[in-house]
Amino acid sequence: MKLKFIAAFLFVTLITFTGCLNEHDPDHSHDSSFYIDYRSLKGLPDGIAVIELDPEAPDFGNISSRLELGIGVLPHHIYYNQNAKKMFTTALGGSYLYEIRTGEDQNGLPKLIDATPIDTGENTVGENLFFTTDGRYFMTFMGGAGGPKDGSIGVFNANNNQLIKTIKAPIQANPNQFIMYPHGISINEEKGLMMVSSTIHPDLTTGMGNTCTLLDLNTYEIKETYQVADSPTDLSAPVEVLLLRGKFPQYALATTMLGGDIWIAPYNTATKKYDAFTKIFDGSTKGLGWALEMYIDDSNKLYVSFADPGKILVFDINNLPQLKLLKTFDADKGAHHMAFFKTKSGKEVVAVQNNLLDLPNLNSGTVSVIDINTGKTLGTVDLRNRYGILPESIEGTNGPSSYMHH
Repeated sequence: MKLKFIAAFLFVTLITFTGCLNEHDPDHSHDSSFYIDYRSLKGLPDGIAVIELDPEAPDFGNISSRLELGIGVLPHHIYYNQNAKKMFTTALGGSYLYEIRTGEDQNGLPKLIDATPIDTGENTVGENLFFTTDGRYFMTFMGGAGGPKDGSIGVFNANNNQLIKTIKAPIQANPNQFIMYPHGISINEEKGLMMVSSTIHPDLTTGMGNTCTLLDLNTYEIKETYQVADSPTDLSAPVEVLLLRGKFPQYALATTMLGGDIWIAPYNTATKKYDAFTKIFDGSTKGLGWALEMYIDDSNKLYVSFADPGKILVFDINNLPQLKLLKTFDADKGAHHMAFFKTKSGKEVVAVQNNLLDLPNLNSGTVSVIDINTGKTLGTVDLRNRYGILPESIEGTNGPSSYMHH
């Protein structure tokens, strides 16, 4: 009888433990805990951490779980798949792409379990992901196969993470239609269109881009390469692109890293492409540079990060192509990715990850938590001095922490 009881106990324990290691569970709420990709400043392995970001919580700023990926891996962007059951991080080094397995600890808090490298073929320097509803996902590789004017897009099977195809279009073959140093990616499945930006060579010196390229989502053929700069010689480095879709006005938006601006292109129903890009916000007029990420909430507000001097600008997009500036939030130098949530008392806040590639004057290494109604900074976590790490990106532990990003 005692042996049967022990066996039953072990079976229940095993089932319970196994359940804790299942894929991500979007139905379980831990809304103020977040995943951050980080780089070590002490020569230790880079990795991913779980951190509490509610300034009202007693453990604000505490890291409760870590997963080391390796020295020099430089994890870069965290993503969920279509149903938020699986989580991935891209990386500038290491294996360039990893699937991350998560679970919960004995207190029900998010816990990082392990990382599985994904074969990216010849493609190097992983940047952004986009998951489509038909079982594919797309990834930009800023380094491509490693050439001085390289870059590629990987197409993967979302069920088994197998690389299906590598999309390449060298500028040497066609200087009018090409893919080079791709970073940002956005897809409009209804229109069958995909757009990628041309940013900068991974070594940050060999070359820079000033275009965005539109592709057919199914044939992978290039439809057009657009200049997103004041002139052909203006190396503006478009970094993120967003094809507005669904209920939003049908435009393409792009931010320019070195230009520090926001650009827009209207969708043309006759050509089934976008028309030329024009600048709709000049960051220099506001003392801003290094325009980076774009996030849109469900009330037609656009949040854009400017790494220099570290600001978040909030725009009304109800009357595109006109942008109406509503608010400006103070973050820290290197203001980059964002995550949106509510504090324990119900305050609506945005957490801003302040660091861009550990570049001088753009690498505060903090996370600012800002009340989006008052603009007041409610709390700041100094990861640089507290933990000896720099945050690279941020994402919710309960699924995506924004309404629309790419």
